Amino acid sequence: MNTLAHVLALEEKMGRAIIGQEKVVRSIIICLLCDANLLLEGMPGLAKTRAIRSLAENLDATFRRIQFTPDLLPADITGSEIYVPETHSVEDAFQFREGPVFGNLVLVDEINRAPAKVQSALLEAMEERQITVAGKTYALPKLFMALATQNPVEQEGTYNLPEAQLDRFLMKVEVDYPSAESEKRILDLVRSEQQRRYSETAISSAVIEDSDKLNKETIYQAWREVADIHVSDVIKDYIVGIIHASRHPAKYDEELAQWVSIGGSPRATLGLERAARAHAWLAGRDYVDPSDVQAIAYDVLRHRIVLSFQAAAAGVKVENAIARILQLTVTG
Repeated sequence: MNTLAHVLALEEKMGRAIIGQEKVVRSIIICLLCDANLLLEGMPGLAKTRAIRSLAENLDATFRRIQFTPDLLPADITGSEIYVPETHSVEDAFQFREGPVFGNLVLVDEINRAPAKVQSALLEAMEERQITVAGKTYALPKLFMALATQNPVEQEGTYNLPEAQLDRFLMKVEVDYPSAESEKRILDLVRSEQQRRYSETAISSAVIEDSDKLNKETIYQAWREVADIHVSDVIKDYIVGIIHASRHPAKYDEELAQWVSIGGSPRATLGLERAARAHAWLAGRDYVDPSDVQAIAYDVLRHRIVLSFQAAAAGVKVENAIARILQLTVTG
């Protein structure tokens, strides 16, 4: 297998883990080949972080993640010198401890959440592949790639990146919602991942003993049983339809379009399906029906649907919008 075949195999593996985002996967691969940095911009829940993790899992490379927050300090990224009293000389008393930027693949999550002073700590690393602390320069690994994410809508408490820093990124890729068919495949993918993970902690029913307290093994067994609850294609279509109605309300109802500003992300789709399975399991059924989806829809979507200013002015609550969506979407 030649070099090109190896890289194409990497892209194919990532494509299996990141459904419906082929353009994003290809852009990541291109930046990897160009020895460059990448900025991913998109709504929460669109698999930006998952795509980067998928790259790291399929590369023999060190992965680091930095969650940018307003209280972050530059030293939290680059590392700093610390005092070591056990040393025998003054010169060795201060020793440098590397920060998370010393990795091959560095995920900078929500890069616009930290102030400019912290953002600038990445400039030298992204351009010159080195960092300077206390007058000393430290080289970064030969393979170094900064992959940053940011949310294009929620701007409260954020700090826009200056042009000089944006220019350090080879590409700025906009991540959009997947298609309805891709979202159904995402449901199956995440479901299979849950089943594999829970099977590792599953036990026989004989191990579950009566007790005043519910033991962890019983919870693990419940996880597996919930993961095995059957969800038909009709129910999957119903769930995906609900979320798509929240994203594209104008296709369903003119008044709903005036109410809803931002709809649910793929996390809402996954959450709705997962909670519906748990609801069905508690009802003693081994399958999900529409009543399970409807029963938990309000709690799953209440914090994920953002209303417009018009809705707020008219006294419309998010529950009203969810109720309208459920009225407008029907099962096959």
